[in-house]
Amino acid sequence: MASDRNARWRIPAALLSSAVLFYFGTGLAPIVVLTWLAPFPVLLLATRVGGWTAAGTAFGAFLLGTANMWAYQAHSGDEPLWPFGAAIDIGMSLVFTFAVWLFWALVHRRRTLLASLAAPAAWTALLYLIATLNPMGMMGSLANDQGDAPLVLQTASWAGMWGVEFLVLLPACAVAAMCAPGASRLRTGIVAAVIVVLSLGGGALRLSGTGGPTVRMAAITQNAGYHWGPALGTAQGRALVQDYVQQISAMPDGVRLVVLPEAAFSAQEEWPAALVEPMRRAAKARGAAIIVGLEYYDRPGKHNYDYALAFPADGSAPARYLKHHDLVSPPGRDLVFVPGADVPTGLVICGDTTFTAPARDYAAAGSLVLAIPAELAVPPGSNDEGGWQHTRNALLRGVESGQSIALSDANGSLMLSDGYGRVLGEARTGGPAPFTTAIADVPAGPGQTFHTRFGDWFAWLALGITFAGLVFARLRAAKQPVSAAGASETAGSKVPTGS
Repeated sequence: MASDRNARWRIPAALLSSAVLFYFGTGLAPIVVLTWLAPFPVLLLATRVGGWTAAGTAFGAFLLGTANMWAYQAHSGDEPLWPFGAAIDIGMSLVFTFAVWLFWALVHRRRTLLASLAAPAAWTALLYLIATLNPMGMMGSLANDQGDAPLVLQTASWAGMWGVEFLVLLPACAVAAMCAPGASRLRTGIVAAVIVVLSLGGGALRLSGTGGPTVRMAAITQNAGYHWGPALGTAQGRALVQDYVQQISAMPDGVRLVVLPEAAFSAQEEWPAALVEPMRRAAKARGAAIIVGLEYYDRPGKHNYDYALAFPADGSAPARYLKHHDLVSPPGRDLVFVPGADVPTGLVICGDTTFTAPARDYAAAGSLVLAIPAELAVPPGSNDEGGWQHTRNALLRGVESGQSIALSDANGSLMLSDGYGRVLGEARTGGPAPFTTAIADVPAGPGQTFHTRFGDWFAWLALGITFAGLVFARLRAAKQPVSAAGASETAGSKVPTGS
């Protein structure tokens, strides 16, 4: 009787424990260590209950954990709670559920090692497929949550963000698998420990690097809480140009790169003189390249174009980059470098960082710095609510491809980081001042990484491990008998069970 009471309490205890850990270990302000711990209570439960119970508990725990995003999604323009936010939260919960179910299936076939590897592989593989098919890419995953842990992020330099996803889940899966009845503890523990030690040890070794030559960079944005900036055909737009010029002129000596936010201005001209000429003069006077986001409204063609203009430090004509990943504007295809920059500097815009490319393409072409105008679509007064997540997503791209990051985000955060994921300058937008600025001396990134050369190979490895886990689980179930205890628990996969 006491055992039955313990079994009944075990399910809600695991559900609530994992839910609380996911709530604080993921989202807009995650606590890194809790991200690693969050899956464990549900996984441990899966070693002792039926399949439906394990799956249902996993789904409920993860979905409750996403409550840390619901208030933000309720007014986000990028991922409104209904329908996109709800679809994201439910979809991620289903991915976690599948990973836990596969873990359960293999553990109850006494395949301890395979269970510990296949569960994180399943999570990683499904996220990769979602990111590949999703026109908005991927942001806010477990890899993103490691944004303040450079040691962990170094895994992305050889395995991409997919290696980080796998690494974060592996310890919880391995320890839970070793707690299962009849587990192969020694072999599972050794393999998991070797993977973790090699990954973190390699990360520590990579962090001993110094990168390339140092460049003093600045990110600046107006604290106006806008969606798109003012039109250059208005007095407000022209006045803002002059205000930005004054702010740039007042920056400390030695600044060589200045980044303004995405769509800092809008215009119905492709090359608006009200912006181009003042910025050319400011760049020459300052001796710094200036990156400006411009939204061009092509009324006759009925299109918008999301551009980043790069004004060279010598005052010559600007280069122009068109955002590659855009659901509203026609997408660009070309890589554009800042002309005459001290170190090779590529241009991307905001949502481009939710994809591996073009950051990886820039690294292959020799870029050591990425300049990123960005903009969070939130109402005025919500400044920086999603800024941490937004900047760390870009930082992850920098580690993947060995490039430093200079990001200016309207309504978000400003961030300057090196190619190893270390934040060297940061500022939150909003507040009483008319502008927010971040300035730092940033070493250029180390350049091409293993991931640059071989791409998402680890995601394909995860797909292979997942497939092997599924096939092996089914074959074992069909061909090999299990113990009486194992048989009773295996039956839980065929009919719903409450324990």
